[in-house]
Amino acid sequence: MEFDVELVRMAIIYLATLILSISIHEFGHAFVADRLGDPLPRAQGRVTLNPIAHIDPIGTIAFPLLGFLFAMGGSSLGRFMLGWGKPVQVSLHPARMTRRFRAKTAHLFIAAAGPMMNLLLAAIASALYLLLLQAQVSDRGLVVGLIQMNIGLALFNLIPCPPLDGGTIFAGLAPDRSPVVAFLQRHGQMIFFALLFTGLISILMRPVHWLTYLWIGQLQQWAP
Repeated sequence: MEFDVELVRMAIIYLATLILSISIHEFGHAFVADRLGDPLPRAQGRVTLNPIAHIDPIGTIAFPLLGFLFAMGGSSLGRFMLGWGKPVQVSLHPARMTRRFRAKTAHLFIAAAGPMMNLLLAAIASALYLLLLQAQVSDRGLVVGLIQMNIGLALFNLIPCPPLDGGTIFAGLAPDRSPVVAFLQRHGQMIFFALLFTGLISILMRPVHWLTYLWIGQLQQWAP
């Protein structure tokens, strides 16, 4: 693999979009938990957009960057190396909650907030992309990366399998004592890693990649 200026530039764009996307995702979890009255995220300094509060040095920087370099070098190892942030911890103690929701409902709202914040950031980046197209700015790589990263991160996390947010959302929507939820809570992590290491997760994500490129193409058509 040849390490040239363009490769370094692409790595910087990738890492910058990943850090911003993960930070906004974790902030969404913390913000909603805080609004529900849970004091723990604020006490731990997580109700902030400052990336320093949300990044994990290994999961947000080292591991994804290594995966990017593997992928650019043509290695299949790259697809196994995902990024993650520092998980937001919640207590949801009934005596401290200012919003009286059932625990499963509160967990649903908190889990859904992360992907929703990613979709919001993708919408803002899309509006910025239109402005850059109108201004005929040629260097739009960071904005395109934000759109792709946040749509992908949002929809990936909505897969209804623990430990992803989709697993918590599904549990919140399912009937009480659902056997499917009980099965996923017991075996979800094993299923997730099986999907990841067999490459099936990339097959599941193909429609997401197609949707992302379709959306960017649509934005280009809307620009005068």
